Amino acid sequence: MISIVDYGVGNVQAFLNVYKRLNVAAQAVRTAEELEGASKVILPGVGHFDHAMQRLSASGMREPLNDLVMHHQVPVLGVCVGMQMLADNSEEGDLPGLGWVPGQVRAFAAWPPAAVLPRPHMGWNDVRAVADTRLFEQLESASRFYFLHSFFFDAQRPEDVLAVANYGAEFSVAVRTGNIYGVQFHPEKSHHFGTQLLRNFAQL
Repeated sequence: MISIVDYGVGNVQAFLNVYKRLNVAAQAVRTAEELEGASKVILPGVGHFDHAMQRLSASGMREPLNDLVMHHQVPVLGVCVGMQMLADNSEEGDLPGLGWVPGQVRAFAAWPPAAVLPRPHMGWNDVRAVADTRLFEQLESASRFYFLHSFFFDAQRPEDVLAVANYGAEFSVAVRTGNIYGVQFHPEKSHHFGTQLLRNFAQL
């Protein structure tokens, strides 16, 4: 069962719709009790970093989620701000992140290659896998995904970067550490490319 963390931040229904079309069992979870027994977890997120962290903590699911991911090695996929929450911290806010993937979330506004470009980075962009991973199986070398963000994950370890896109220069758009995955784009809004990626996650 794929459990999609519904803490009031993110379009949970869009993920459920994709998995319904794929005939893959998925459910929205809103409490620690509902989260129990998850075989895979999706952590969506939109908006401000600190607000998302506060909502996750207030939901009562942060500690059970941490136990599932860090101690029971349940695969997790963070999406958009959900990916950024995997980091140690963010330039967007003051609160610490989950600290599951070493790195910092940086602002395009303060990153010289993108500082003069429109913000947010919005719309379709090519994504290029830079590591051999099952998450990007059966996806072309330059798959297109939908983005909407003004901050990006700057991974501390280059080996954690799975894929990149270009916005003034290349930046990381997918990361992985063990059972922990994150993507900056929105697979649930990315048509057949996103559907394939979510299928791949279900089959990990």
